[in-house]
Amino acid sequence: MTLAVGQEELLLDRAVQQVVAAARAADPDTDVRDLMPDALQPGTLAELTSPSLFAERKVVVVRNAQDLSADTIKDVKGYLGTPAEEITLVLLHAGGAKGKGLLDAARKAGAREVACPKMTKPADRLAFVRSEFRATGRSATPEACQALVDAIGSDLRELASVVSQLVADVEGTIDEAVVARYYTGRAEASSFTVADRAVEGRAAEALEALRWAVSTGVPPVLITSALAQGVRSIGKLASAPRGARPGDLARELGMPPWKIDRVRQQMRGWSADGVAIALRAVAEADAGVKGGGDDPEYALEKAVVTIARAARAGRR
Repeated sequence: MTLAVGQEELLLDRAVQQVVAAARAADPDTDVRDLMPDALQPGTLAELTSPSLFAERKVVVVRNAQDLSADTIKDVKGYLGTPAEEITLVLLHAGGAKGKGLLDAARKAGAREVACPKMTKPADRLAFVRSEFRATGRSATPEACQALVDAIGSDLRELASVVSQLVADVEGTIDEAVVARYYTGRAEASSFTVADRAVEGRAAEALEALRWAVSTGVPPVLITSALAQGVRSIGKLASAPRGARPGDLARELGMPPWKIDRVRQQMRGWSADGVAIALRAVAEADAGVKGGGDDPEYALEKAVVTIARAARAGRR
């Protein structure tokens, strides 16, 4: 018996795939029944798990087990007490309060548990990307992993797919330049990469990201917009009440909780004067890229350097 608990669809599907692969490694003819709650009526489980004349191996997958009817839950609990040897039961449960009795019963029966939590934090997705590379036996730099998360976003399936594609297409260590080369069409991600590096005080990396963004056609106004958002976020959080919880700050400042955590890390070293200097630099760059200057790229470079210096000033 396997119990997969959580709401991350990719991890739930992988838990099922691993069980099915193991069963079919032992018996290629293993029958797999993948069922949603509405397909598992009272008595259905007894039919699926009844002894076969041919000792047929079977994997029975029950998805969204927390949504089973009360009568069906009784059937499942009864089966948990006397499982059939040739049957592998896989229960997928969201893990909340709903259907907790079934969750507890499966644990008490000794089911192997697989955690499949929803990955809502950037740090969790970053750890996921690193683990995906490790699983393939390939190495990727920390900067490449971060760039991938920044470019792709929160969809774990897409992140996993991208890792597989990079591993298949690229030899040797995968670095940030490789990620940038493969994912040039994501203008928004490129502009926010420039902003993130600048407000973190990483001038050289911010300039490198800026030149790459410009060379791949990212509109300068998107970059100034990202720079403005990055600096304003630091200013907002710096003026927020100390000790407030991320959820409360998120509502008050209009940011998602994960962004609160990121900005907290980025704001180290910033001062009120630094924020003011950076905002003036962004305003000048914005005017420069909208026709107020002869060289939009120079205006952006000047703003990036000024912002990075302001970020480092408070650390001295």
